[in-house]
Amino acid sequence: MKKTVFVILATMAVMGITELNAQTKIIAHRGAFKNTKVPENSIASLKAAKDLDLWGSEYDVHLTKDNVLVVNHDNDFYGIDIATATYQELLTKSHPNGEKIPTLEEYIKAGLKLKGLKLILELKTNKLGLERTLEATEKAVALVKELKAEKVTEYIAFSYDACKKIHELDPKAKVAYLNGDIAPDQIKKDGLTGIDYHLSVFTKNPTWLQESKALKLTTNAWTVNKQDDMKSLISQKIDYITTNEPELLKTLLKK
Repeated sequence: MKKTVFVILATMAVMGITELNAQTKIIAHRGAFKNTKVPENSIASLKAAKDLDLWGSEYDVHLTKDNVLVVNHDNDFYGIDIATATYQELLTKSHPNGEKIPTLEEYIKAGLKLKGLKLILELKTNKLGLERTLEATEKAVALVKELKAEKVTEYIAFSYDACKKIHELDPKAKVAYLNGDIAPDQIKKDGLTGIDYHLSVFTKNPTWLQESKALKLTTNAWTVNKQDDMKSLISQKIDYITTNEPELLKTLLKK
């Protein structure tokens, strides 16, 4: 009798752990910046995501004219066009908190110190064309490998060519496509591991979430900042939500 009870309790514990692991996870969009009042895509916003005990933090990567990978969302850094500027030229500007534009190497090294935080590397499409985008892709994957950051790094990109290139360079890498115009079955065929689409895409294609799950693809929606949208996606058991309001999402997930 005691043995039977133990088996039942053990089974319930495993089921509980499985259910917990299946809970929607939070990704801070450009780091946790909005409510913490630190610059987006700064190392401060990365550390703030860890302070909130989030699953992951997304950040954006560009290639400078002189082939330095830097972290910033927009194509310009306080008025300086990144694709046509040198890294030294970018250093003439600073974030409001005094930080200079981080290199990808600096950013990953900072992230590696924040144990348990996933680093969601968005490879930005280079305004100078596909060749430069793919050069940035190759350099980013090589740097992640050099820094031994593969286990904490996942990749996303709007360029499907960049996504396929990442998979080619590192077949074990987790890669999700952002643009929302390719169905889950094609994503699976091309070796990517997930879809990371704007929340409106899932409204227009209501079967894609479940199709992705059936194909064992990860599912993520961006940028989800409204409570009702969060609740809807949580109820559909989406894997990840990328948000500027991680504090709100965290509160909802605790209910």
